[in-house]
Amino acid sequence: MSEITYENWNEEVVNEIFEKKPDYLDILKWAYQEYKDDIVYACSFGAEGIVMIDLIHKVNKEATIIFLDTGLHFSETYALIDQVKQKYPTLNIKMVKPKLNLEEQAEKYGDQLWKKDPNLCCQIRKVAPLKEALSGAKAWISGLRREQSPLRSKTQYINKDDKFKNIKICPLIHWKWDEILTYIELNQLPYNPLHDQGYPSIGCAPCTQPISDHADSRAGRWAGQSKSECGLHLNN
Repeated sequence: MSEITYENWNEEVVNEIFEKKPDYLDILKWAYQEYKDDIVYACSFGAEGIVMIDLIHKVNKEATIIFLDTGLHFSETYALIDQVKQKYPTLNIKMVKPKLNLEEQAEKYGDQLWKKDPNLCCQIRKVAPLKEALSGAKAWISGLRREQSPLRSKTQYINKDDKFKNIKICPLIHWKWDEILTYIELNQLPYNPLHDQGYPSIGCAPCTQPISDHADSRAGRWAGQSKSECGLHLNN
């Protein structure tokens, strides 16, 4: 079987991989065998991210993990990253920053761009930095789960990513929120304390609110706006 890339994507070849119904660890093992050093994990350090980091560490203790450091994250998120770095010292955790710092962004587009044009803010501080970070990678890993939102409900283990022109691998698509929390508890993993305060999904502080109904785990992201994604997982 030839290497699966964006350029030679073939649905039949991809389906061959799933004849034996692999699980999440099978997918991760396959991914690192397939792409070796040409794959990265883009982590937001939410609960799913903590589970994914622990699983990746079991498969590849020197894996590269990138965090899109917008400069707007909660202090709890930055503190968690420091904890993870101490727990998994062999992992290569990189803080990826946008080309414009917050002062430069305000000078060019005005203060608090996330309020006036959140899509543009996400493009500058998340989408563009990830595109640059993935420029040398053939594939990337994401912690998307199908139950998170209708938009994510059709996510496959292996996806052709038209946004970044590579392959996106999502090992946790079948996991439920309770399973994520149980894994963290059983393995005594550090996690963001904001999860205990009504934040199932945690992004930038100005655009994330706690919620009371977890039926839609992303309801607290850009609340009151017709936006539920930063754009990383939107192909158009």
